[in-house]
Order: sequence, then C-alpha cells, then structure tokens
Amino acid sequence: MPEIVSLLLFIVLTIALANGHLLSLDLRVADWVDTHRPAPFYWTLRVFNYLGQGGQVLTPVAIVLTAFATWRLRSVRPVLLFGSAYVLFYLTIGPLKIWFDRAAPHFKGANREILFNPDPLATGSLSMSYPSGHVANALAWYGVIAVLINALLAQPMPDRAYLALRILPPAIVFVTTTYLAFHWITDSVAGLLLGLVLTRILARVAVLLGFRPRIRTAAPVSP
Repeated sequence: MPEIVSLLLFIVLTIALANGHLLSLDLRVADWVDTHRPAPFYWTLRVFNYLGQGGQVLTPVAIVLTAFATWRLRSVRPVLLFGSAYVLFYLTIGPLKIWFDRAAPHFKGANREILFNPDPLATGSLSMSYPSGHVANALAWYGVIAVLINALLAQPMPDRAYLALRILPPAIVFVTTTYLAFHWITDSVAGLLLGLVLTRILARVAVLLGFRPRIRTAAPVSP
C-alpha cells in the first residue's frame, strides 16, 4: 500500500539524517536560496506559503466547510471527519517535531542542521523543523477539504478541479517552504511522506463515515 511505502521511506530518511547523511545537501540548498531570493519574490512566496498554514488558513476553512456540510447532510459525520484530522495531526506531526529537535535553517547556533540538537538555545519553536508541518498540512487537510466540498455538491467536483486542489497546494508549499528557508529540504520531503500517510488514513476514515467516493457520472454518449 502507498502509505506503507511512504512510512518506510520516512523512517529511512530519518535514520539517514540521524546518522549524518544528506546534511551537506540541506546546507547547500539553504545557503543557495539565501543568496538567490530577491525581495519582491520573497513576499510573493510568503503569501503562497500560507496555503499550508494550518492554524490561520486550513483549519478555519475546514471548520466553515464542516459547518455547512453538517447542516446540508443533517449529520455529524463532517464533524467526525474534521475531528479525526485534527486529532491525527495533534498526535503525529507535533510530537515528532518536538522529539527530533531540529533547528530551522536560520538558527544562529551550532550544528543547526542536525537532528537531536544538543544546543540549549535550540528549544521550543526554534527546534521544531523536522518534519515540515506545512507540507504535511497541505497534503492531508486539502484531502479533507475535497471530501467536504464533494459533500456539498450535487455531483463530485470535476477531475481537473480535484487534481488541482490535491496537487497544486502541496507542490507550492513544498517549493515555498524550502525556498524561503523556513525548513531544510529534507524537512519538506519528510512532511510530504508523512502527509501521504495521513491523507491515506483520512481517506479511509471518510469511507468508514459513509462519505461517497469521488466517482463522477459519465457524460452521455452522443448518438
């Protein structure tokens, strides 16, 4: 199953980083983007990066859609789906960030690129870089949002709109998070891998809750 492969790749990546591999790649990418980031481009990317902001963007959007879907369906199923996503993130991404204790690229202390940073200054929000929550958010939360939108529509959204919603935000957030040096590139890769695991789990939760699969009615064949 894809989620098993993604989880195994995340474990392999984490072991490699913990043993000092790929750290030079992280440093080269972070140093390069810091010297190739014109100011107008920086602010444009900052705006696009909000596509992966959980607390300020994705959670409020999901809450509004959940409220409308609950009213339309006359059911608590949308609330259960939202709650499942929220709890799943709370129990996975947050604790992993704390445990791996990795500083962000702009941290000024020593050994900023390593996991389990021993620097006493690398604590709290200064040591929660791995994995990237923005990238994981963009994968999993937009999956929930797609389910809720389909629950509000008479027919599932068109294929192009669905693919755009599921692919473009994670891709944009991956690029902007890395280019702005909010995260090391391996943080973004790790967020992508974990996001794939979470979105597959939430897709199964949606099916168990009785949300219809995303199957569109075929267009009639012209005589």
